[in-house]
Amino acid sequence: MTIVLASASPRRAELLQQIGLEFDVSPSDIDESVYANEPVVDYVQRMAASKASVARQQHLPQDIIIAADTTVAIDNTILGKPENEAECLHMLASLSGRIHKVYTAVVVSQLDYVGKTLSSSEVSFRNINKAEAKNYWLTGEPKDKAGSYAIQGKGAVFINKIIGSYSGVVGLPLYELTELLKETDVSIL
Repeated sequence: MTIVLASASPRRAELLQQIGLEFDVSPSDIDESVYANEPVVDYVQRMAASKASVARQQHLPQDIIIAADTTVAIDNTILGKPENEAECLHMLASLSGRIHKVYTAVVVSQLDYVGKTLSSSEVSFRNINKAEAKNYWLTGEPKDKAGSYAIQGKGAVFINKIIGSYSGVVGLPLYELTELLKETDVSIL
């Protein structure tokens, strides 16, 4: 039995290492397009389930698959990864001085077991001026981050409050994950 992380995210790998899990990395290549009028929660859950399904087909039934997807949303609008500086600056401006939500859906599967959970956190940003947003873009950090920021990096300076799961905002809610893993007889402590 092998634990498989169906993600190329170094942040998710770091979180699994933090709790002492040994695992293989096997990213799932899926279409991450949002359907027309698709609710944010439905989208993030569909992405995690799709990643788990692809990984399940590539591994043994007894292997434990961990798949997750994280989505940042404000006013029910999904903020994906910025494609360029202008998109990043627009996202940061929309988050500036406001509260937004970060959803992370997790799927754990092994044999006939498929466990699913959803972490929802509220993140409050302080006001961000244009020069700060541009300087943040120039660090390179926002380029592959949903919502154009990393809570575990320099983007933390924008956050004045979080209600929910810090690890969920990073990309893998550890409490919820460990609850699902108990069903596969994997215990952390």
